[in-house]
Amino acid sequence: MKAIICTVVMGLVTGFSAAALAQAPPPPVVEVAIDKLALTLIPAKNAAKLKVSTPGFADGADIPFEYTQFRDNKFPGLAWSKGPRGTRSYIVIMQDTDGRRNDEPILHWTMFNIPAKLTKLAPGLTAPPAGAMFGPNVVGLNHAYMGPRPRPGPKHRYRLQVFAMDIALPADATLTWDALKAAMAGHVLASGQVVGLGQADPSAPPPASPPASPPAPPK
Repeated sequence: MKAIICTVVMGLVTGFSAAALAQAPPPPVVEVAIDKLALTLIPAKNAAKLKVSTPGFADGADIPFEYTQFRDNKFPGLAWSKGPRGTRSYIVIMQDTDGRRNDEPILHWTMFNIPAKLTKLAPGLTAPPAGAMFGPNVVGLNHAYMGPRPRPGPKHRYRLQVFAMDIALPADATLTWDALKAAMAGHVLASGQVVGLGQADPSAPPPASPPASPPAPPK
């Protein structure tokens, strides 16, 4: 009986140790792309704030793997406080400021023309609510939620930002990131964010190796 108990205890200790070892280091002090964050580039009038949260994780906490590309790539849900008088729509932008692509934060997800009457997006959302549209991200236009997938190493900060707009944008499935930023400029009434920490999943299979190059023809 003692041997069985010892085995169980050792197993639990080993499991906890493995979980601890699986934790990536914290994010670097300096965010390499923080200066190009949407909240920074497109400030709200009078610096008005929205309170933003998600049921998926606490602000500043780790993002569960189910909300990342390593597992289910499930949208964690999002909620925010009501925008000021004059709000006609909301825009959501998700960026990784510890990664950089073309000298900007990695753009994971955008949604625009969220109706002003809505202040919540449900967990597991796969299509925009009526009237809203998916916008551009790093891999293309009109793209659905694309969760974190950082490389092994320190954790990355993923910023889910919400903007209360005094306009609704034209319904354009070909809207680019530059066009979206330009359309937002001067029209943000209030904004806010919730931040989650993403890390590489130690149990995820390694990425597929590229196919081997065919042998050179004989000369």
